[in-house]
Amino acid sequence: MMGGSEDPNNKGDSPFESSATQPFLSKPSYPSSASSAVEEESESNQQYLHITYNSGPRSFKDLPFLILFLLFVISTFAFGIFAVFHRNDNYPSLSSFSYDPTSSSCVLNPSSTSSSLSSWLSLDSSSHLVKGLIWTLVITFVLSIPLCWALLLLLKHYTKQIVYAAIPFFIAIPIFLNVYWFVACTLGSSCSTAFPLAYRVIVMVFVFLVIGVVVWILVVNWHRVELTVSIIGVASHALSRNLNLFGVLPCLIVGLLAYYVPIVVFMVFSKFNGKIAVKNLESGYACVWKEDSWVPAYFALAILTMLWSAAAMIEAQVYVISGTIANWYFTKDHETPKRSIRTSLRNAFGPSSGTICLSGLLIFVVRMVRSAVDSARQEDITGIVNLVLRCCVNALMTAVDFLNKFTINFAAITGEAYCSSARMTYELLRRNLLSAVFVETISSRILAGIVFVFSATYTIVACVILKAGTNLGSDSYFVAAMAWVLLIVVLGYLVHVLDNVIDTIYICYAIDRDRGEVCKQDVHEVYVHLPISRSLRQSVTPRTLGV
Repeated sequence: MMGGSEDPNNKGDSPFESSATQPFLSKPSYPSSASSAVEEESESNQQYLHITYNSGPRSFKDLPFLILFLLFVISTFAFGIFAVFHRNDNYPSLSSFSYDPTSSSCVLNPSSTSSSLSSWLSLDSSSHLVKGLIWTLVITFVLSIPLCWALLLLLKHYTKQIVYAAIPFFIAIPIFLNVYWFVACTLGSSCSTAFPLAYRVIVMVFVFLVIGVVVWILVVNWHRVELTVSIIGVASHALSRNLNLFGVLPCLIVGLLAYYVPIVVFMVFSKFNGKIAVKNLESGYACVWKEDSWVPAYFALAILTMLWSAAAMIEAQVYVISGTIANWYFTKDHETPKRSIRTSLRNAFGPSSGTICLSGLLIFVVRMVRSAVDSARQEDITGIVNLVLRCCVNALMTAVDFLNKFTINFAAITGEAYCSSARMTYELLRRNLLSAVFVETISSRILAGIVFVFSATYTIVACVILKAGTNLGSDSYFVAAMAWVLLIVVLGYLVHVLDNVIDTIYICYAIDRDRGEVCKQDVHEVYVHLPISRSLRQSVTPRTLGV
């Protein structure tokens, strides 16, 4: 539904022009002395007036980064194939070689026998722990699928009830687990001996302090809970209309794992490239394996390719989610979106593949630099130069995160290049007084809390069943903890998808607001309550808002 159809004869009296000629926010009147600056800003904004969902054919963007990524992949596979055919088959039998003083070389000792495979399989497959762990994980994984479905439906139809019912358990379950662990460890002879009472008290007090911080966060953000409930409900409704995403996204993960298999094989065979050489040790001569000089470089190349591929796949999933949700958003209510996921996949691995590679590269570099900074911080390196350098790096990384926040979502909607998407996203949000860092981060925390409540409840039930129905004893706690980790991962992926849906709808709402249109009335009724960006609020006059 279009918001505001105006009489063409009264354009001069309205603070807004039609959506095709002017953004949602009108321009204020300025004195004649500043007219040149106003005209320059107006010309600058004209390039952003065409912002809308691009459902047609798209041109290729950021091709240099796609070519660079393909060079990494082709080089990894080419050198990997060379490593397979150039391998030295003597590497597995290195322990069978010994130094021969007569020939001053390493020779094969025929009397030596290779290690039995059974030495590598010392795990007793019939043990109760292994059986219990395998069966528990399999059952948990199978049950996680209907649990995800049930959680999504509950969030769609009973968002408010689920959120307000789960919030008390954010506090109750950690308190119960903390007290239960303390009592169980105190009563257990082995645990109480290995973990003295003073340490147990310190850990329990620390956990209670963490719980207190959680309570404080909830109290401080309580006024935003009602808005967060509505935003989660809108996102759950949008995701429920595009359930095919849950068939496509796991397939992308499986595809990435399948793509990793030959690279791992190539890395293993690259270790076979070298020769058995004699090394003079203090205890005498010994036979050692000497790798070819190119093997370490190939390991670095393969690892970088895998990490870049993983980051690019994460961005590709965000792109597919954003494109699919945008197609649903900009489709009229009485129409059904057609081939939305197929179109998003075609654009992600076609015209926008270079954009995805660039975004993945930036994320990969940011993670690497942050890891290096964290490592330096742990080493307690002192000095003003190191302190200044760390501050500069942290500021740069924060700026990159700020730049990348909605860029891939915008690129999926419009098909623009990465840099254009970053610039246009900022301009779009600035023009409409919306925060470029998105105010409702509390939604992610509440969703994470709901997942914690669901998984913790399942884990407690599983632990009770294991204690009553098996003879695992204290190992049942370990098995239940592994089930908890698996369920957290699966349900956490649902939260990850919902977060991306929320971000995408936010950008779609901004485009609607910028053009003066209303494609989804229920979305506007929720997102209109988002606060105005604090950084822009002071610079906006009532005349700017058309008052």
